[in-house]
Amino acid sequence: MPKQIKFIYKEEYWFISAFINTNKKIKIAKIVEKLNDLVKKRIINITAKDAYRKEYAKDLVKMAKNISLKCRWVQYIPNFPYYNENMDKFFDMLGYFYFEVEYFKDTPQKKTEIEPHLLQQIPYLILAELKKNRNDFLDNGVYFDLESPIYIFAISDKTDPSDIEWYEETVKDYKNNLSAWTVLYSGQWEDYSPRLFEERVKNNLSNRLSELHYINRNSGFVYMQEQNYKKHFEEYMIDNVLKPSAEIRAIMFSLREINNSLDIVFLNTHSEGIINIEKLEDKIKNLRFLRGILQNTLSRIYNELDYNRRQHYTSVLKHLVEKFDLKGVKERLNNKFDLLYDTIQEIYQKQVQADQEETEKALNILNFLLGAGILADLVELIMVALSLNSGDFPAIFLNSIFAIIISGVLAFAIIYYVFVRIKIKRERAKKTVDGIILNNDKTKIILIKRKYPPFQGHYALPGGFINRGETPEDALEREMSEETNLDVSIIEKVGYYDESGRDPRGEVHSTAFLCKVKGNENALGGSDALSAEFIPINKLKEIKLAFDHREMLEDAGIIKKDSIFD
Repeated sequence: MPKQIKFIYKEEYWFISAFINTNKKIKIAKIVEKLNDLVKKRIINITAKDAYRKEYAKDLVKMAKNISLKCRWVQYIPNFPYYNENMDKFFDMLGYFYFEVEYFKDTPQKKTEIEPHLLQQIPYLILAELKKNRNDFLDNGVYFDLESPIYIFAISDKTDPSDIEWYEETVKDYKNNLSAWTVLYSGQWEDYSPRLFEERVKNNLSNRLSELHYINRNSGFVYMQEQNYKKHFEEYMIDNVLKPSAEIRAIMFSLREINNSLDIVFLNTHSEGIINIEKLEDKIKNLRFLRGILQNTLSRIYNELDYNRRQHYTSVLKHLVEKFDLKGVKERLNNKFDLLYDTIQEIYQKQVQADQEETEKALNILNFLLGAGILADLVELIMVALSLNSGDFPAIFLNSIFAIIISGVLAFAIIYYVFVRIKIKRERAKKTVDGIILNNDKTKIILIKRKYPPFQGHYALPGGFINRGETPEDALEREMSEETNLDVSIIEKVGYYDESGRDPRGEVHSTAFLCKVKGNENALGGSDALSAEFIPINKLKEIKLAFDHREMLEDAGIIKKDSIFD
């Protein structure tokens, strides 16, 4: 039967990894203030309904009313030029937001009431609030890691019973109570299997019998006897345990984002979108540069493992490298880079072949021009053979005839050249259609949530690429059916959009149409998007749209700049 022990809560620390665009006008201090205000406001508004289990509601509200927190930004890699392929946004700094958190700071005797299962609740609520406000922070140049839970490092400096020496067997004796602290993000059920409890109390990184140090992927736990805490926590534990954990998590966030970017770049090489090999090479060059920065950062960590003689610190670093599987992640990234290099070579060979065909067309034009020169020489030979002077009427007539012929050849060559260039340009620019679909009473339009990058998960107008042989109108009807499951009729053409940079995939031109639903509006559905829904026009101001779709709505007169809708 496992023995019982109670760890007394002391304080905790939260980490949220993030990219920042320092080129934005807003200062980092203002971002910290904005984040701090948002977090505090959400905590103030916590009610019993926010508890994930009813029996925890009273404790949650009490903790929310007695929380003290302070936020700051920690710069980790200042020169990190990361371009997010999906959102079409640029960032240049990697770091993390560091929160110092303490419940019942003014009434420490109440800290004995805090159980480990309660510590995950408020960070979960804050994460959900950050997701709601994601776009607001993105507009200010901040990209949070919202796919991972907020990292919690819980600290304890007392136990009941006290003064326990933490031998390996002692850890196993108290495994049930201890495991609730080592993995904070869990269901915390009492009937977990003994094997799970044993797994969670493995890898105590402390070399001292008076302390426990655990670091996991989403939370950590440090227990230090009170006198040890006062002497060593600030001067040693923060820099050698908490800080490396936050930094490795930031590295994992950036590696995951690079991995996502590689996936998007690879998909774009096989999509309907135009492939601009120069742009593709620039993207990969940038991603390789970021990988190099991270490898250089990791090299410093590996150097610490090789040369640092502090056994505890090196054991922490080694554990972090293994826990986050950094070597495996790096290997998978390198394999993706190799795959992309092979793909680029294939694309390059195809473009070389296309360039050769264009060269042959240019040679044909040159032959036309050379043919015109031969005609001029032929005129001179005829005049010599017939002993004609340049001022004679037959000579003038002959020159005029051949001048007309040569001019015609030149004109044809020029027209042909221009035609070929226009045709090539048109073929290189991919064509799409977008539909602005009104409901019957013209108070709502249909927006979809994009299933694929770029702007994956963002709201957009329904639409897609025009297939070979299709007219824009035919493509519109097909795409609207696929993405909304509705039949539509075209009211009018809104415009043609070909501004450079409007689509992150390359040169993509779109024709937008204003449409209305034919038949039953309730059939709204579709399979080519995450979702399709009618959005009230007066709600469009609150929605961030992909590409230049807001401009299309303005041109269609659905929303107007400086109107109540925009």
